[in-house]
Amino acid sequence: MKVYNTACPRNCYSSCSFKVSVADDKIISIKPQPKNEATAEGPCLKGLSYVERTHSSDRILHPLLKKDGKFSPITWEQTYKLLTTKLKYYRDTAGPHSILYYAASGSSGLLNEVSSNFWRLFGGATTVFGNLCWPAGLEASRLTLGSVKHNAPWDLKNAKLIILWGKNPVETNIHQMSFIEQAQQHGAKLVVIDPRRTASSEKAQLLLQPRPGTDALLALTIAKILVKQYGPDKDFIDTHVLGYPEFIKSLETIDIVQSSKICGVDMHLIEKLTNWIGTIKPMTLIPGYGMQRYTNGGQTMRCLLSLSVITGNIGKSGACWHYANLQSYVFDKIKEPLSYFPDKSKDAPFRRVISTSLLGEQIPQIKEPALKMAWIERGNPLTQNPDTNKILKAFRALEFIVVVDQFMTDTAMEADLILPSKSMFEQSDIIGSYWNPYVQLKQKVIDPPGEVKPETSIYFELANRLGFSQQDIENNFPNPTDEGIEKWLSKYLCNFEGLSLKELKLGPVLAPETEQIAFSDLKFDTPSGKIELMSIQAKNLWGVNVLPTYECLKEGGALKQNTYPINLLSPNIKNRIHSQFGNLKLIKMLDPFPYVQIHPIDASSRNLKEGDLARIFNERGEIFIRVKTDNGIRPGNIAVFNGYWTQEGANPNLLSKGRETDMGHGAAFHDNRVEIEKKK
Repeated sequence: MKVYNTACPRNCYSSCSFKVSVADDKIISIKPQPKNEATAEGPCLKGLSYVERTHSSDRILHPLLKKDGKFSPITWEQTYKLLTTKLKYYRDTAGPHSILYYAASGSSGLLNEVSSNFWRLFGGATTVFGNLCWPAGLEASRLTLGSVKHNAPWDLKNAKLIILWGKNPVETNIHQMSFIEQAQQHGAKLVVIDPRRTASSEKAQLLLQPRPGTDALLALTIAKILVKQYGPDKDFIDTHVLGYPEFIKSLETIDIVQSSKICGVDMHLIEKLTNWIGTIKPMTLIPGYGMQRYTNGGQTMRCLLSLSVITGNIGKSGACWHYANLQSYVFDKIKEPLSYFPDKSKDAPFRRVISTSLLGEQIPQIKEPALKMAWIERGNPLTQNPDTNKILKAFRALEFIVVVDQFMTDTAMEADLILPSKSMFEQSDIIGSYWNPYVQLKQKVIDPPGEVKPETSIYFELANRLGFSQQDIENNFPNPTDEGIEKWLSKYLCNFEGLSLKELKLGPVLAPETEQIAFSDLKFDTPSGKIELMSIQAKNLWGVNVLPTYECLKEGGALKQNTYPINLLSPNIKNRIHSQFGNLKLIKMLDPFPYVQIHPIDASSRNLKEGDLARIFNERGEIFIRVKTDNGIRPGNIAVFNGYWTQEGANPNLLSKGRETDMGHGAAFHDNRVEIEKKK
């Protein structure tokens, strides 16, 4: 048996380091890697389930071609011949932009750049811009602070007040809870703000449950009381903040009593939280990513961030705006959210772009040329993107779809050709983290099973068959051998002292020039060089107010009543990372079927009981799902968890509308209203 150090490449805060034991080309066990101070306790249940995921009997091990509605294995020689014929045909008859190249965040790593290299050399493709996860918050942070970073995770134990605003780390960032609990052991207070009473709120001293989408108003109300009764950190503001007088002036329009009613939070709770913020330092404010998945998401995040700014809780131990940390992304050419702007991309001459949030709406609208073919990898858009029905209709109008995946997902079922994807253990790569500050090597520890080939090998072969020049192939594609991959990865490391494959094979390494206390030098890469409560960029780039403001939602307005009176939330759940892992037997043992969380008041008024099969619907679609009554969810809201497949009958994006957030080109998943009734 041999033991390897490796790291998880999933789209998750932790990016866990762990040790993998291998015997006879099989994963035997997965254990903690204590060298990673952020994840020393080891991987979560999903990480442990990699043993099953890697060796699952449901895994796709051969290229599959659909004929007469059924998939059959074909050889790689037939696959390459078919792909070469299709790619040449669409490029020559309709142009390269008739092909949609869709890649998401299902697996991270530097080798993903090889895919973009292929399509650029091919002559271009239609690609997506924006991001389904976090861009409104990234852009709000960048506009205000100049860059996106936060204190090292372990510094959280030094906070005296911790506010989890729309975040549930007990389920979605489990390692963070260790540091929160250490802080609590030293007297820190924990506040949770969430319309759902989650496992994290059970650890808290104070829970506020505002109406979804009103968090900006709640933050501004707190700011108004805070300034009046407790005073700001005047020295910090005078030296380091732009726009404070204008911000205070804008708070004059806030009616505190009316705001309490709109938010649905009692005044005594607002006053208690304000007292804690005004009297307890240092404070770390931790907003969840769900907080910015509304049409007002960017402005909401600016309002929340203002509380950290006016109290001086930036750039100090235990004092932090703890949203995202891009310090380990040292290899990225563009680290900040500007990389989402279609006109800022280095690939602009080769790309035609559409919004990932509006995928189903925009695919049929594209002309000259119209889309004919799609290539989809590292993503499952028929489950994860808004407005599933529109995407399904748009995909079915295409002539040829290629999907690269390990399992028969909703999207793979719509493919004409499926290419089997590698697992995380079958090719080495280098990854960063958006929570901890480590650079890590995801080591190859076993060979791919069956006829599985890494994507880099597929692109390398296609590049040769399509007649790319040898110089272009050598410059843009690693040799598909293990030695070729390591040589390719070493190119990224040579400019960084302390980073080498030799070191990374021993475990995680702190990214060069890591600031364990972010902004401790009190330097901010904004136009003014200060923290910008007033941002001209916000108006010029996104058309929003220069100041943080509360804006009503497009559909799920705070007090709005219409045909669909229930607000639909689709939060993350501990047993899945978006649409991954839920198909595994280990996970199904603990989470056997989808369910909707609904308050007993809302259930009773609709004659719904625990375990009933309910129909949730609006003008966009319907799903059928089991009822789970829960006193912890705010009345007027239901929750159907993100990541359920349509095959399970419970994909919440069958009900969502494709909408972008107010900045960053994000997806406004939570701005949707529905009705729920007993299935007839």
